[in-house]
Amino acid sequence: MSSEKFDVIVVGAGPAGIACAYELAKSGANVLLIERGEYPGSKNVMGGVLYRKMMEEIIPDFHKEAPVERPIVEQRFMMMDKTSAVTFSYKGLEWAEEPYNNFTVLRAKFDQWFAAKAVEKGALLLCETVVLECIVENGKVVGVRTDRPDGELRADVVVLADGVNSLLAKSLGFHKEFRPDEVALATMEVLKLDKKVIEERFNLEEGQGCTIELFGDATKGILGTGFLYTNKDTLSIGVGTLLSGLIKHKIKPYVLMEYVKTHPMIRPYIQGAEPQEYLAHLIPEGGYKSMPKVAAAGVLVIGDAAQLVNAIHREGSNMAMTSGRIAAETIVGAMGRGDFSEASLDGYRKRLMDSFVGQDLKKYKDATHHFDKFPQYFEQYIPMMNKAASTMLTVDGASKWEKQKRIWRDIGPAKQKLKMARDLYRAWRVIK
Repeated sequence: MSSEKFDVIVVGAGPAGIACAYELAKSGANVLLIERGEYPGSKNVMGGVLYRKMMEEIIPDFHKEAPVERPIVEQRFMMMDKTSAVTFSYKGLEWAEEPYNNFTVLRAKFDQWFAAKAVEKGALLLCETVVLECIVENGKVVGVRTDRPDGELRADVVVLADGVNSLLAKSLGFHKEFRPDEVALATMEVLKLDKKVIEERFNLEEGQGCTIELFGDATKGILGTGFLYTNKDTLSIGVGTLLSGLIKHKIKPYVLMEYVKTHPMIRPYIQGAEPQEYLAHLIPEGGYKSMPKVAAAGVLVIGDAAQLVNAIHREGSNMAMTSGRIAAETIVGAMGRGDFSEASLDGYRKRLMDSFVGQDLKKYKDATHHFDKFPQYFEQYIPMMNKAASTMLTVDGASKWEKQKRIWRDIGPAKQKLKMARDLYRAWRVIK
């Protein structure tokens, strides 16, 4: 194989890399998909929600054969204090019918299936192979060097889908070392639980799914979120926070994980569940302002390697797959022209930024930095909201007028009230 030249080499068999390889193979390109793990999905981690629309643009009606877990009919959001939670949600039965909105998935199963579909289209999958560096000649990427004997592989285009801390993109000078406030560390466990018990505890009909996003005390006030998702006969529970927050508060990620599992608001959901798997993964959180260069002569950068995560809405896999599809379509056009220069491949960047991916990243470009800079949103305002809810809903003989005065008084003096109003306005400005 070392003597063969490919049209395209894709490094990394996650959602972005597989989507790119699938689209390229479907178009007739000679594409090699390289995965460092034992199989696609063996080293890939995400909370477990897959959005139907973006995947269906690649494989129509995929859910009829793909190993999805449950279609999500309810999304809950829990604002947590130490012994309380204000919860709001949306439950829509339209999501329980085709074409659905999203599904929970287990990456070890789904990625293997997705990669097999790319292989069916003609992609060559090479696992347990580490790409050490890109081969650059005359300012153009012309292939990669791997850790295999005679591991030099050539191609017209190399696509980097090697994850958040893309060493290959860094070696090409596309980005510097990411700061701790640009990267989150997520830990996750898969817990075994009878499917009937899951449906009873989450108030679901047979086969339906629910997601719960956890804010506030789930992360001990550190910028981040926890999550609890329903699978067929397992639960996915996890928590992700900025590395800078873990360092500042001197908290180990596994300690935070145990804190979430034993929290009185979460414990009843997972009672009796048996741990099956433990995973940890870095997630890009820098967004729009941290995006590296994504196109150069002979090379494109997609998925997490391009920092394509919407931290506010917890979206990543949909952006990854869309970037892979757009990259493939750009490469097919370049193949038709026989031109793999930066000017030719830069169409990928332009299309990406014009899509919902670029538009959403731009919309929330200041959000992560803002909430990290002002921790009072999580440390003060969520507990304050929960206390106000408790005050209003506790029937103790006090009038509602008295309760409202007590809530207003508990906020603090006029200076504190003005500060809170200013903070809320700032928050609105960064997410509007």
